[in-house]
Amino acid sequence: MLREKLKALIKERSLKIADEPVFKLSSGKLSRYYVDLKQITLDPEGAYMVGKLMYQLLLPFGPDGVGGLTLGADPIAYAVAFVSYMDGRPIRPFVVRKEPKAHGTGKQVEGLLKEGDRVAVVEDVVTTASSSLRAVEACRREGLDVIGVFAVVDREEGGRERIKEEGLELYSLFTLSELIS
Repeated sequence: MLREKLKALIKERSLKIADEPVFKLSSGKLSRYYVDLKQITLDPEGAYMVGKLMYQLLLPFGPDGVGGLTLGADPIAYAVAFVSYMDGRPIRPFVVRKEPKAHGTGKQVEGLLKEGDRVAVVEDVVTTASSSLRAVEACRREGLDVIGVFAVVDREEGGRERIKEEGLELYSLFTLSELIS
């Protein structure tokens, strides 16, 4: 029921469909479809639903941390952390900066993690997986054990295959074809 409610909310608020490919994606490609999940993840109700469903998806993997490349992953990681704490099984959120800090410790991954921690990289929308793989790479450089990439929406445009090439799996709450059907 919660999954169907989130799906309806995404279709209502986040999914844009055009007759011609007019939406420029972060990959540079033009598409007929655009999914703006910040319309969901930055809303209290939407954040709760994403946090709860993503937490349920992550739970069998037993992660110590959850996060990804800022900005898309941040509200998801915080929502999962909050829901996990309320369930008595806290998962610590973390943020991966686009570039390492130019001052201080020069860290790229911020959070209460230590080397060897098992982490889930989260993403709002996966297209080519470039953002996800940048986050995976940064986590691995920090000595974190990345257990997979977890997305709200898989656009089914090669991201899953690129993630698999890195020895990981992509798990998603929805696929684009599921949302547009």
